[in-house]
Amino acid sequence: MTSRYLVTGGAGYVGGTVARHLVEAGHEVTVLDDLSTGFAEGVPAGAEFIEGRIQDAAKWLDGSYDGVLHFAAFSQVGESVAKPEKYWENNVGGTMALLAAMRTAGVRKLVFSSTAATYGEPESVPITESARTAPTSPYGASKLAVDHMIGGECAAHGLAAVSLRYFNVAGAYGACGERHDPESHLVPLVLEVALGRREAVNVYGDDYPTPDGTCVRDYIHVADLAEAHLLALDAMTPGEHLVCNLGNGNGFSVREVVETVRRVTGHPVPEVIAARRPGDPAVLVASAETARERLGWHPSRPDLADIVRDAWAFTQERERGRV
Repeated sequence: MTSRYLVTGGAGYVGGTVARHLVEAGHEVTVLDDLSTGFAEGVPAGAEFIEGRIQDAAKWLDGSYDGVLHFAAFSQVGESVAKPEKYWENNVGGTMALLAAMRTAGVRKLVFSSTAATYGEPESVPITESARTAPTSPYGASKLAVDHMIGGECAAHGLAAVSLRYFNVAGAYGACGERHDPESHLVPLVLEVALGRREAVNVYGDDYPTPDGTCVRDYIHVADLAEAHLLALDAMTPGEHLVCNLGNGNGFSVREVVETVRRVTGHPVPEVIAARRPGDPAVLVASAETARERLGWHPSRPDLADIVRDAWAFTQERERGRV
């Protein structure tokens, strides 16, 4: 059945991929994005585009929408430490305005793009949704605050909502790939070395208590992530705020990522060992059992080589000016 959805932040990497999946599933999609970190070309063909801020969502949101998928957030951890007010104003204040607009318009379904940064330093792995939440940055704290806001909205006003806490998203889906500025994610950084844009990749610490001494992270393909959002729309219950981790449930070390990039691209990738970064846990791996049980979600692209291969194809197309 065709539904109409508002996708905030739908010109970005994850939001754009989800918007494209919604269009491909036959839904009517409106993307709301201020293009502060997104790109107009990231809006999928077939979607309506509104350039604007979530703080002003009430201008466009009305009862004709069946739900909202919310991705409009700043997400750089380092920047959030330097400029916490930017994150509170947009991530928290903007979501508060969005929830008010949804309440007024009678739009009662929400999927929220949350993050594993809400957990902070894990006490044990794999990380479940019942794990202690102790974010170590204003970014993670802002996302956790929004999760609390959504929980209150569900309890008080009958909103049906799902918060999806991502671990390390990577890969690409057609023209939807990572193009952050500045880039801080490992896979695109290593691919830039393979492409010759960077001389080497920094490996921050090689003395962690892991098999090869480098940090281990849980990588999930962006297309698998997008599919979870569509499943969430069908799994939510009025008055309930469901929180689900999204990850593959296994981890890959920094060195495994670098070696996979070498193998997939056929290019050398020099490494430079650097000091550990403060606050970097040795291992971050998700338990995605709740998503499997409640959403019926099973990642179909768990292999790291497939994730890197799709990201590499996007990187090459971008270098040629085609995306």
